[in-house]
Amino acid sequence: MVFLAACGTTEAGTPTAQTTLPTAASNPPSSDTPAKPIPSTPPPSASPPATQPPATQAPVAATGKVVVIDPGHNGGNSANPAEINKKVPAGRGQTKACNTTGTSTNAGYTEHAFTWDVSVRVRELLAAKGVKVVMTRDNDSGVGPCVDKRAAIGNQSGAAAVVSIHADGSTSPGAHGFHIAYSAPPLNDAQDEPTKKLATTLRDGLRTAGFATSTYIGTNGLSPRADLGGLNLSERPSALVECGNMRNADEAAVLSSPQGRQRYAEAIATAILGYLA
Repeated sequence: MVFLAACGTTEAGTPTAQTTLPTAASNPPSSDTPAKPIPSTPPPSASPPATQPPATQAPVAATGKVVVIDPGHNGGNSANPAEINKKVPAGRGQTKACNTTGTSTNAGYTEHAFTWDVSVRVRELLAAKGVKVVMTRDNDSGVGPCVDKRAAIGNQSGAAAVVSIHADGSTSPGAHGFHIAYSAPPLNDAQDEPTKKLATTLRDGLRTAGFATSTYIGTNGLSPRADLGGLNLSERPSALVECGNMRNADEAAVLSSPQGRQRYAEAIATAILGYLA
């Protein structure tokens, strides 16, 4: 399964946040643009997208399978510090803050809004192929859920894959690019080969779509982690996608645009469908 938070002050690698309740939400994206395919041009920080089959052409083998999508953080987290700072189990004998607020671009576009918007777009693309999508939160105005509850949602749903969606907030000069975090060393069979395959498939999908791998975290876009509660507690194949660095001006322009978010959603959905095939 996959949950957890990423970015800002995050559980995932650089600053981040996390959580909410289980649900197959159907709310529209938090952005002012509907979550529908939008023609786009490649962002300044990404190489031109390679030709790839649209998500709608993915194999029907995905029909009926359950996928949990975990939009990082939540819009009400910053106003509820006592609730999100309480300690919860994080696996490997650790405890961590329930969730975090996430990061934002220098212009103020928040990670929680980005993750919600992209997650809704991914949900629509997967649902169009017959996938049963469960979201860990129903909107972008609540608090949490905590990382342990996000993981539980994936576990209890029997998900074929759990994908947590985040964006990073590194202030290191020139830091840019996406990376995929996954639990390592594995704590159960699902965290072993199935999770490694999911992480690699997501990495390959984003690269095929023209996004550059991280210059500051992980190796070749993959980042094995032992400190992320949502991943540690997962009993299903799960991975966390840090889509890019919101503090990098070029990537911020892509992350903030409806066209850029649609590109991320299509790349992630196509990768998930490929994994399910």
